[in-house]
Amino acid sequence: MKILVGQPKQENSLNQLKEELDTLPNVDILLFPEGYLQDKDLLEEISNLAVRTETIIITGYKDNQNKDRGLIIDNNGEKVLDRAKTPIHKNNLLEPIVVQTSKGTIGYILCMEILKGVEGFAGDCFIDFIAHPIGTGMFSENQFNDWIDYAKKTAIKHNCYIIGTSHADGSFRNCGISIPIAYCINKNGEALFISKSDTSTRLIDLEINEVIKIGK
Repeated sequence: MKILVGQPKQENSLNQLKEELDTLPNVDILLFPEGYLQDKDLLEEISNLAVRTETIIITGYKDNQNKDRGLIIDNNGEKVLDRAKTPIHKNNLLEPIVVQTSKGTIGYILCMEILKGVEGFAGDCFIDFIAHPIGTGMFSENQFNDWIDYAKKTAIKHNCYIIGTSHADGSFRNCGISIPIAYCINKNGEALFISKSDTSTRLIDLEINEVIKIGK
């Protein structure tokens, strides 16, 4: 399974997503950040892209109330996951958090849901990997380290890979600090890569545990 992990800048179109797919064809899955789709009207276009390129697209979009929603589109254009972000005060993650796709079983946590990831997946369901779209970069070194630690614990608890990525720009609530983040942790809690303030695209081959860095 080949997964393309991008760290685009925020935009009102799909130009960077299209460029990634054109530059690196024949990938199985593309992972982009939370809220990459700024306009709900882009959903039909991104579904068509998934079909044309035969690629599963995992990201997030803004709804009509400017609220973040999680999104997984299978390579046949079907939305297999489309849900709201779990409110911070709720203990249980909103469903669905695990879906079946043409390329296997994928778990999904959206940005701050990583804080609920260890206990969030009930039962012994086999998961190929957990996707973790993140909105903007981290607002401190401590947050960066904490989220990586949560990711490692989640991977070990559920015996699967976990892969996350944020936008290359933007800060949480315009706090003025942004540390772009991307990572892939294996089922033993070991890092295939951890990216801090390096917004290069990565191509991950889960079959051979290989990561190729594609510079910008």
